Amino acid sequence: MRGGGNADVRGLKSTIALLVILIGLVAYIFFVERKKPAADAPAVKSKAFAVDADQIEEIQIKPAAGEASRVQKINGTWQLVEPEKTQADQGQVTNAASSLAALDINRVVDDNPSDLAQYGLNPPKADIAFKVKGKSGLQHLLLGEKTPTSGDMYAKTPDQKRVFMIAAYLENTFERTPFDLRDKAVLKFDQSKADGIEVVHDGMTTTLAKSGSDWTITKPSKMRADFAGAEAILTGLSSAQMQKIVSNEAKDLGKYGLDKPQETVTVLSGSTRASFAIGSKEGESNYARDLSRPIIFTIPATTATDLEKDYAALRSKDMFTGRSFNTARVELKRGSETLAFEKSKDKDGKDVWKNGAGKVMDTAKVEDMLTKLSNIRAQLFQDRVDPVLKMPTLVATLKLDNNTTETVTFARNGNAVLANRADEPGSATVEVMAFNDTMTAIDALK
Repeated sequence: MRGGGNADVRGLKSTIALLVILIGLVAYIFFVERKKPAADAPAVKSKAFAVDADQIEEIQIKPAAGEASRVQKINGTWQLVEPEKTQADQGQVTNAASSLAALDINRVVDDNPSDLAQYGLNPPKADIAFKVKGKSGLQHLLLGEKTPTSGDMYAKTPDQKRVFMIAAYLENTFERTPFDLRDKAVLKFDQSKADGIEVVHDGMTTTLAKSGSDWTITKPSKMRADFAGAEAILTGLSSAQMQKIVSNEAKDLGKYGLDKPQETVTVLSGSTRASFAIGSKEGESNYARDLSRPIIFTIPATTATDLEKDYAALRSKDMFTGRSFNTARVELKRGSETLAFEKSKDKDGKDVWKNGAGKVMDTAKVEDMLTKLSNIRAQLFQDRVDPVLKMPTLVATLKLDNNTTETVTFARNGNAVLANRADEPGSATVEVMAFNDTMTAIDALK
């Protein structure tokens, strides 16, 4: 019996001991382990500078080889002030300022280096200095070589001995040339305020005027302009960028084909004019200049080609502005036959089409014919009215809801179809298939 009692005591002691160990383990986990960072938690990187990007008001870039640059924020806009004074590329400089403010130190590689040359820091490849609003003096970032893996780049600040690593891709952000930092727009104007365009191409002048949202060619003759074509000139000019500057002075213009430009485009905004000239081609580029500035630069040859438009290219290709939804009356003459259809409202307020005798027509068929008629487009233009149009195949007249009228005469000439608008000069060769589809749709209305 005593032996059994001793066994119970020993069992109780073992249980108590295990309980104490368990309580200690729980306490350790609660008070110690929970305070440790997770094993897979990313290390918090320190910043190279304590600065906000919007407080940086000047940046200087001094490469070991090449020309130094200095930009300043003046009235909220970045300006290149050295080596020349001009507007800066706002995106490039803003990106540099943001990158300086957000610059992470990936790792400190040497707290007390004995030889900076091994890191490409004696001398540094570049010295990036910046000034913070309200503070005197400049803060500097010295850039060295890339690490062997090229994933990082060595760097340091002059006020500390340590060498650290930053992301290598920042090399392209900080090591910028004066040309990189300047505004490379070829012509400055406000596209939303443009109300006129003048294009001189191969000695011929084409002038366009904008009224509301409509463009009209006013010279050499008044005619409808292609809206997309006119806007494409403005968009192309506003987005075009210099490739390089070849001369800071507008001298020896003949050398660049700019004494007699192959094309000059002028954007008008009220009484303000902004003119751009395109010169000769050099490889895959063209020489060009903004006539208000002395510099001569190059642009991609594709940009020059996109801007080279004569009046024929700027004419509206649609033979009709009328569409099925805005046409009130249509008259179709084919030889001695005349068909006329007029739109009105029925008792339910729906559109109905009636012929000349007052018969209600199939609305779907009339609107299908009008859609096909309005789809006829010019493929190319001729300056004169072709004599074949004196013997027309079809004369179509539309009266629109705004009471304007447009008449187009069509005539076949062999396998081609020619057309002429009564209110515009010359004639056009139009799409044969579209014309044939229209004639078939007219036949369906008989």
